[in-house]
Amino acid sequence: MTFDVKSFLKNLTQRPGVYQMLGEDEKVLYVGKAKNLRKRVASYFRPTGLHPKTQALVGRIHSVQVTITATEVEALILEQNLIKQYRPPFNILLRDDKSYPYIFLSEGEPYPRLAFHRGVKRKKGRYFGPYPNSSVVRENMVFLQKTFKVRQCEDSFFRNRSRPCLQYQIKRCTGPCVGLVSEEEYRRDVQLTERVLDGKSDEVIRDLEQEMDRCAAELQFEKAAEQRDRIISLRQLQAEQVIEAGQGNVDVLAAAVSGDIACVQMLFIRQGRMLGSRSFYPKTPLTDDKPAMLSEFISQLYLGGGGISDLPREIVAEIPAEEADVLSAAISQTLGRKVQVKTSVRGTRTKWLELAARTAEQNLTSRLTSRQTVVTRLEALRDGLGLAATPERIECFDISHSSGEATVASCVVFGTEGAIKADYRRFNIEGVPAGDDYAAMGQALERRYKRLQKGEGKLPDLLLIDGGKGQLRRAADVLNNLGVQGVTLVGVAKGVTRKPGMETLFLATDDKERILRTESPALHLIQQIRDEAHRFAITGHRARRDKARRESPLENIEGVGPKRRRELLRFFGGYSEVENASVADLMKVPGISRKVAETIYSTLHNE
Repeated sequence: MTFDVKSFLKNLTQRPGVYQMLGEDEKVLYVGKAKNLRKRVASYFRPTGLHPKTQALVGRIHSVQVTITATEVEALILEQNLIKQYRPPFNILLRDDKSYPYIFLSEGEPYPRLAFHRGVKRKKGRYFGPYPNSSVVRENMVFLQKTFKVRQCEDSFFRNRSRPCLQYQIKRCTGPCVGLVSEEEYRRDVQLTERVLDGKSDEVIRDLEQEMDRCAAELQFEKAAEQRDRIISLRQLQAEQVIEAGQGNVDVLAAAVSGDIACVQMLFIRQGRMLGSRSFYPKTPLTDDKPAMLSEFISQLYLGGGGISDLPREIVAEIPAEEADVLSAAISQTLGRKVQVKTSVRGTRTKWLELAARTAEQNLTSRLTSRQTVVTRLEALRDGLGLAATPERIECFDISHSSGEATVASCVVFGTEGAIKADYRRFNIEGVPAGDDYAAMGQALERRYKRLQKGEGKLPDLLLIDGGKGQLRRAADVLNNLGVQGVTLVGVAKGVTRKPGMETLFLATDDKERILRTESPALHLIQQIRDEAHRFAITGHRARRDKARRESPLENIEGVGPKRRRELLRFFGGYSEVENASVADLMKVPGISRKVAETIYSTLHNE
């Protein structure tokens, strides 16, 4: 039965609530929340402008169920409960719902224990964290064990010792199990450990410095050396971490999106100290708009059972301000304490946000260029273009200039391992009419493949040309004239709207247009290669243009060296005044004879 959209929307309320889109057999496909249910649900059924994944969702809808709530905050909380319950295929689903690890310090015993902890907090003591992963916890525990020697053994092991274990022998424990350290002295080590975990390393260092000075004054040099070593270790730890003045407990999130792949990077800041970071790769994002995707991800992470059990007081993320307000209210209501989601930050938080964004971009690039991803995209490209074999080497050319000035052509190379940057080339285009991209492309191709014909490199299986049929024909003529065979030529035109995802492809073997699906891995690979060619070309063009603009026309005049140029500019005050000077005026400059003056004049006036 076809879903009657018009009738459904006509009777739908404009109040806040949650909507569930159901497919065949009443299976939940997607759950969403809305401030205005009618307006939000109607947006899925507009005739144009829908994201391809949204189009795929709409094509499978058989019915829509709604639940009205009093506020948008209540809708957000309900939405996450439903997502957790039904795990709809078109929502962002977190595959890793494992809880985060902590460092546990026991209480209520003469010799407290330091331990790794994950799960429910039943034991009496303090829990420090959460940390992004177990390796960060273990690294911190090894540091604390070396520096303060607080025991980390199991209680059963501790109670049944008759002599010190190996940890005592290698100076990672003070031997409390057999009474080799007093309770008072051990308690001091525990307090130092606790203060470091609380982010008070500066205070601990000051106290240790005073203790070192006291021991040295009392001629207790071994104890003074021990305090010195602790101070050195703590300062090394500080150098490896970002420290903020104050006691900031913050989660920082930023995202990067490319096609059907997204990366969310999360930094863990506790007591002003960066404990580490974690990368998430959410499944099936419905939008490639970063703020919208990140907003949905945050609600799922903190409200939908994403493994966060101990939230900080502050979350920093690049999301719309109105979404931040709703998320703050929903998370605070769920936890029973205030949690702020901030979008506009300054100082150290801005640096953290920039770091998270750069890390997300880097991790996304790494994922895009991983062999598995590239091979999958190459195979999709083979099928999408109807090629006989999977291409193993692809080259792409692009042209960049500013109104014909400083024209540069780029050639980038991709293989089964991703970008092969050692094989990238740039070509400074000379002797072609300004703005003639066809001639510029022809010159670049001719120079490139003449070298390859001589054995300087390897021919590609597939050659991408940034342009339409005209550029493609020019490229085909160049290759034919050079006798290059076995290379498949593909033109990549931007399409009518010139928006990513709407590219039109042309093969030199026929005149048939090919338009790949927006979510196609093959199209994402083509976009990635073309964008890299554009980046490489425009970088070269800007460098060439800036260099030309920095050069003075006086530098190309015969007989005018640095000294005479300096005298000319000093005498007249600038290049334009030199250009407007007569031969007689030029002769007034020290060191400029009539012959040199005439040469300068004729060169500047093209005579």
